[in-house]
Amino acid sequence: MKNTQKIVFPEVFLWGGATAANQIEGGYTEGNKGLNIADVLPGGKERLKILMSAGFNFEINHEKYTYPNHEAIDFYHRYQEDIALFAEMGFKVFRMSIAWPRIFPSGDEQEPNEEGLAFYDRVFDELLKYEIEPVVTISHYEMPLHLVKEYGGWRNRHVVSFFEKYTKVILKRYKDKVKYWMTFNEINGALKMPIMSMGFSPQTEENRYQETFQAFHHQFVASALAVKACKEIIPDAKIGCMILFAPVYSYDCNPENIMYALKEEEMFNYFCADVHVRGEYPAFIKRFFKEKNIELEIHEGDWKTIKEGTVDYIGLSYYMSRTDKMEKSEEEKAQGNIVGGVKNPFLKASDWGWEIDPVGLRISLNKLYGRYQVPLFVVENGLGAYDQVEEDGSINDNYRINYLREHVVAMGEAIEDGVELMGYTAWGCIDLVSMSTGEMSKRYGFIYVDKNDDGSGTLERKRKKSFHWYKKVIESNGEDL
Repeated sequence: MKNTQKIVFPEVFLWGGATAANQIEGGYTEGNKGLNIADVLPGGKERLKILMSAGFNFEINHEKYTYPNHEAIDFYHRYQEDIALFAEMGFKVFRMSIAWPRIFPSGDEQEPNEEGLAFYDRVFDELLKYEIEPVVTISHYEMPLHLVKEYGGWRNRHVVSFFEKYTKVILKRYKDKVKYWMTFNEINGALKMPIMSMGFSPQTEENRYQETFQAFHHQFVASALAVKACKEIIPDAKIGCMILFAPVYSYDCNPENIMYALKEEEMFNYFCADVHVRGEYPAFIKRFFKEKNIELEIHEGDWKTIKEGTVDYIGLSYYMSRTDKMEKSEEEKAQGNIVGGVKNPFLKASDWGWEIDPVGLRISLNKLYGRYQVPLFVVENGLGAYDQVEEDGSINDNYRINYLREHVVAMGEAIEDGVELMGYTAWGCIDLVSMSTGEMSKRYGFIYVDKNDDGSGTLERKRKKSFHWYKKVIESNGEDL
């Protein structure tokens, strides 16, 4: 994509990187931490099959599988080294998550785990030492496993109160250290993959929709309660939602395919965002509930809670667009980030089959801002790729630089279009365990971590070529691309 004019980013623009606790921390039982969902997901290609299937039993089987999240990249012990590297790049912010079972190991305890709270105190203090603002996701695929097994995950109304207690504990503890918060990571992803974010695996197709949307309702109430608590405990903080956004293009100008794309985009991209930002369910959901025979159990006061608990901004992940049509053959299908479609003849794809579409980011930002008129924050964007370490130790990831450059230009164009954009945190700023495949070889980072898919490696950190490129981008506030 050609830059048609000089890009001017806001003077206060939150440049940084993004991670999730379960994908970087390791130390999965240290400090009295309880198990979470990611701890029982194996690595390799088996993981994606599990995430997309039904009937997963959430048990660890070391004889059959490896579990890369157990050690991950050992941020739990190496956070000082890693944060120093982030500071060297000039990060203004670092998006991370708190592992819920570090604070409440089972999720339903009366008192929090002090060792877990103290760990994040140390991490936040280290960030603030370098004047890096933490951007904290309260729940990023780290639900305590006990709540999954004993309560059925977010299908159970009791989990709302457990989440509210957890949220209030961390807000009170870190009120002087964290000013940017988000409630649920990629909440809409549960439409395709409820295991990670909702803590259950539908047993049959018949009850899938009923269970999923009941769980959504509970999460909406919990998110609104978190927003309310944040505004009371940290009045000067900003708290947002976070959605996975992938614009849906019709494959052609056939009106039937255009309508199909519209309905797919409404449900996947806007349903959750509408509730978070507008404080009410969208009109289009009524017909869907009717057609799927969905009847929600709604408690008195839920609508009032949701209406009063709207978010300050929308955080979004953007990796790809999606092209689709009503009828498609197996040969036409394209892979993607949870959602797929058909191959777009105008786009190239990554090593993992995700189509690369920087213009789609500009489209996404314009669509979101036009619909909601609230600040936007691109909190995930990046290229998963195979990296080669040369004999001299260098990693020349020009493909990543090109990908990121084009997406940064797209953000600049969106800002010129009138979009209010808060910041940009590149996903996997340091190599981490892939959420969808459990692989280390699917690398996103500016920082290379010497660890292989089988768990071997020294965990040594190396600066990639993109490390130095991104440093210049931040120093120039997006002018030096």
